[in-house]
Amino acid sequence: MKYYSFLFLATFFCGFDAEVFSQTVSLQYEKTSPQAAYAASKLEVILKKRGYSIKDSNDTYTITFSTKSGEVASEGYSISNKGNAITIKGGDDRGLIYGTLSIVEDLRNGMPLQKIKDKTETPAYPFRAIKFDLPWDTYRHSVALDLHYETCRDVKYWESFLDMMVENRFNSLTLWNLHPFTFMIKSDKFPEASPYNDREMLEWKTLFRTIFKMAHERAIDTYLFPFNIFVSPEFAKAHNVAMDNLGHHFFVKGDTSAIIKEYTRECVRQVLQEYPTLTGMGITHGEGMGGMTPKEREIWISETIIEGMRLANRKSKLVHRIPLSANVGSGGSTSIETERLTREVIEAQGALPFIESPIWADLKYNWSHAHSTPKLVKVHGGKLYDTYFKPEPKNYKVTWTARNEDFFCLRWGVPDFVRAHLAQSSQSYVGGYFVGSETYIPAVDYFTNSTSPVPWTYAFERQWLFYKIWGRLLYNPATPNEVFNSEFITRYGKEGGNLLEAHALAGTTPLYLASSFDFTWDFTLYSEGFLALDRQTGNVDYISVDRQINQPPTDPDFISIKDYVKALNSGKSFEPGKTTPPMLADMLESNCKKALALVASIRVGDNAPIRHEVADIKTWANLGLYFAEKIRGGVALQTFRTKGEAANQSKAVSHLKSALQYWDVVVSITRPIYRDMPLVHFSEQKGSTPEKINAMRFHWEKVRPAVANDVEVAMKAIAFSVE
Repeated sequence: MKYYSFLFLATFFCGFDAEVFSQTVSLQYEKTSPQAAYAASKLEVILKKRGYSIKDSNDTYTITFSTKSGEVASEGYSISNKGNAITIKGGDDRGLIYGTLSIVEDLRNGMPLQKIKDKTETPAYPFRAIKFDLPWDTYRHSVALDLHYETCRDVKYWESFLDMMVENRFNSLTLWNLHPFTFMIKSDKFPEASPYNDREMLEWKTLFRTIFKMAHERAIDTYLFPFNIFVSPEFAKAHNVAMDNLGHHFFVKGDTSAIIKEYTRECVRQVLQEYPTLTGMGITHGEGMGGMTPKEREIWISETIIEGMRLANRKSKLVHRIPLSANVGSGGSTSIETERLTREVIEAQGALPFIESPIWADLKYNWSHAHSTPKLVKVHGGKLYDTYFKPEPKNYKVTWTARNEDFFCLRWGVPDFVRAHLAQSSQSYVGGYFVGSETYIPAVDYFTNSTSPVPWTYAFERQWLFYKIWGRLLYNPATPNEVFNSEFITRYGKEGGNLLEAHALAGTTPLYLASSFDFTWDFTLYSEGFLALDRQTGNVDYISVDRQINQPPTDPDFISIKDYVKALNSGKSFEPGKTTPPMLADMLESNCKKALALVASIRVGDNAPIRHEVADIKTWANLGLYFAEKIRGGVALQTFRTKGEAANQSKAVSHLKSALQYWDVVVSITRPIYRDMPLVHFSEQKGSTPEKINAMRFHWEKVRPAVANDVEVAMKAIAFSVE
């Protein structure tokens, strides 16, 4: 093995034991490994920040990097600190990076090299992915997505995002686009499909090659997810096919023309050949395949994407997304027959010599809203049967997509929720998770309206806790809260000591809402704004008290307000373990008041970063208190309507007035620091024009009239029996 060394002179004060350390440090690693070089570069940066400088010396503290396949588990690492030497052993290049970053984290938190402890970690899940929708040719059409266009063409953005991923132990970046090939290649066989000249095409290719190169250096796998069936408008016009979908709407009839099959096959072949560090492909069949049966969709995928992978003449990995429809529609449905068909297809694909094992067979955990109950209630389309698990698969692993369509602006982090999620998914057939959104791209920070400088540039940097909790716990569910708490203290000093606990308490607000309010696809719930799809109007509107009363819960152990009042009126009791509306209101109030108490004494001053952290905790907490009062008001209102008694109506009005007061606190906190925000949810409303879409931006202040109307509803209520 070839090594070279850097020598550093360090003199710094360590707050742990108030001693002064002065020593030189030598880093030894394999020169030819881009992953080892990346790991060493990260260690160099933090050493310099701690006062180290390069200087030749024989008096060294040696840090040695090595990979020991078989001795250490794949993606795992061990750290040994003995005498004047630290040895980092990785089970592979990825494990080596993680071991190095563990030391970087200790140094960032103020620990001297002498105090770094022996440590061993191995991954719980082999697949830990970010779902990232690229902002060009997006699945949905919205100004909320278009505004990220230029930022996502900047390699500095991707460098920062990939650094975040590897720091948090995410090992796969999945890039989703309706038809990504246009931006990556000019087809050898169908050059007429490209809208770009040679200079423009070179810019696009340079971008993607750079992304894949940086991902490779960080030992991050990359997957390309095209949707089906889509072609470029230029190709459609040149061959007079798919002419009914030049605007790329996703719910359309599938065009299975022979020329489209050939074009798709050639695109897959060429993109895999031109981008050798692209790890693999993802397939999803549902959009752009209207009118096709599940079997017809699988055949089309096999004849195009799978065949293109074969023609690329190299091995690739594959994510086979479980079908979203068990019929010829595009809305979503499930059946045992479709599960059997899909399992047969995946197992056959797993036997192909050009596809690496295992295949990742992906399902959406609780449809589009994984941040609800940690119990698996449904997948996209409805009920999940056990076909994919029994008997246990040999050449594929099930993965879960944890979609976040519920909070984009407010910071969020509840470690115990993610731990509970993973405890539900600890079976040996589970390979890991995707984490990400379809209606939100974490690039441009279009939220913050701050007069003081902030240390972040990009939106994902605001949500650092979200990514750290999901990533680190996916790697090791036993990761203690100390890891997350230490990050707060490193960022904010002693004022950060209570922030993790406060986040964990206040952050239960959206989880409880989504557990008590049943949903399906993206727009059916937006927890951060207390908005949901109105199926009658087709628009996303405020969840009124009446909607909350009548909506069934997601979690089968939660009781709706309507069912609770009906049971009380009939004298029925509930089984142990059920969560009634009053219990839910008490849980919300307890958690949120504790959270507010934890941040009450924090001195924010002119420190914009901690001011925003505290503001978001206070916002979630007051939203939780609003929700608690709304639930109590809903119970009293439904009781009045079914039993009468003026006292019940008075209680309803009183609780809903209190709810409005908490909403006003939310407005007072968020109005100075947050702009009106574009939402995809508003961009696709019926009858929307560009002017209306631009005006229909979200802020809690804009929702206030609807919240106030709940009080009016209670005041005007009439007692009647619905029994």
